[in-house]
Amino acid sequence: MDKIYIPQILRAPDHTESLRVNQSVRGFQSLTSVQGNVTVAHCGQYLEVAASVETITTLTCDRCLQNYNHRLTVNASELIWLDHLPNVDEDMIDEDLIADDLVETIPSTGYFEPETWLYEYLCLSLPQQKLCDEDCAGIQLDTDNSSPEDAAIVDSRWGALAALKRQTHHLDV
Repeated sequence: MDKIYIPQILRAPDHTESLRVNQSVRGFQSLTSVQGNVTVAHCGQYLEVAASVETITTLTCDRCLQNYNHRLTVNASELIWLDHLPNVDEDMIDEDLIADDLVETIPSTGYFEPETWLYEYLCLSLPQQKLCDEDCAGIQLDTDNSSPEDAAIVDSRWGALAALKRQTHHLDV
């Protein structure tokens, strides 16, 4: 996706640029291309950006550590304040805008990068808790075929420590 020169949006019909998305997003790992729409509307002193996209990505389950595919859907919108507006009358400023709603600021004669914006919202839309299944039982331990001494060793990487413990135990006796 190419960057959009902000003053160019004013020349578009209804001061709006609509982008059809069907590609991978730089930096975001997904199995399928990101598909959907991004709309950038110039509203005088701010941009109104909205996106409705989806893709499939591979995640790792937090409980069982297995990979699974996850359909990621993003429906996001944001108001972005335009800084240093040339030739703006005080009468044109929308007093209804709450300053807290306009968190991000970009220069009014600069560029808006829809791919970067979309990347950020894709990352924010990833689930906080990644579960392959709601009923995932987690890592299953095979303790049926092991001795009681080995049952205490959950992970084979701890085996060397267990051997050292046995060695020191024999020295203490």
